[in-house]
Amino acid sequence: MKVSIVQLNSKTDKKKNLDIAIKLANKAIVSDKPDLIAFPEMISFYGGTDEDSKSSAEDIPSGETTERLAGFAKKNGIFVHGGSFFEKAGNKIFNTSLAFNREGEIIAQYRKIHLFDAATPDGDSYRESDRVLPGDQVVTYQADGMTVGCTICYDLRFSELYLELAKKGVDIIMIPAAFTLQTGKDHWLPLVRARAIETQAYVLAPAQCGKFPDGTGGYRRTWGHSVIVDPWGHVVSQIPDEIGWVSATINPDYIKKIRTDMPISSHRIL
Repeated sequence: MKVSIVQLNSKTDKKKNLDIAIKLANKAIVSDKPDLIAFPEMISFYGGTDEDSKSSAEDIPSGETTERLAGFAKKNGIFVHGGSFFEKAGNKIFNTSLAFNREGEIIAQYRKIHLFDAATPDGDSYRESDRVLPGDQVVTYQADGMTVGCTICYDLRFSELYLELAKKGVDIIMIPAAFTLQTGKDHWLPLVRARAIETQAYVLAPAQCGKFPDGTGGYRRTWGHSVIVDPWGHVVSQIPDEIGWVSATINPDYIKKIRTDMPISSHRIL
């Protein structure tokens, strides 16, 4: 299976963000002919105030982001992992990933479980739970015989979620993200590689890069460095600091060999 991940610099113009995402994905299709394309967290809207985020939230499946990604998947006959966007949920919202099959049908819906309530080393404070509700389901789906596991950004720090995915036999794990610059420069790649090594699965981690408006007239910055890591923890492809895409081939025989040579799942005691 050929896969591509797309790196974006989404802001608060939903149509523009989606136009850029689709344009880059179309270039990846022409160049690399992937079977699956994955987008980052907050594909269609990022930044602004809490109220801006709530206003951007959509119903599923009738919202703009769902409809455009479904149409893109169907038009090109590929699987699409739609990063994430805000889903309506009463007075709050969910941070939700959708996956689409080659016919443009929704085959998975994952709501981010772990919410980013933290302060970064530069003093910025993030309170995702002020506007977002946590999900409570571990989600996988099938893509051309491969089992794909769903996670989003801050989930990356919680290995127990990835071990649950490993128990479900995932071959690929998705980590669409908008990692902060301050945390990303120290933790992003070590954590992504660790999740691949401990699950013996490929990890696709498409991310946001650059700056986005913080809702007060200023900006915050994301780390970027979208990456594909193989089941041994090797970096297969990576994007540095600009928007773009990279591709890689998923090799099920390589997954099988690693799991046969080092059968971690049968050795686990706790």
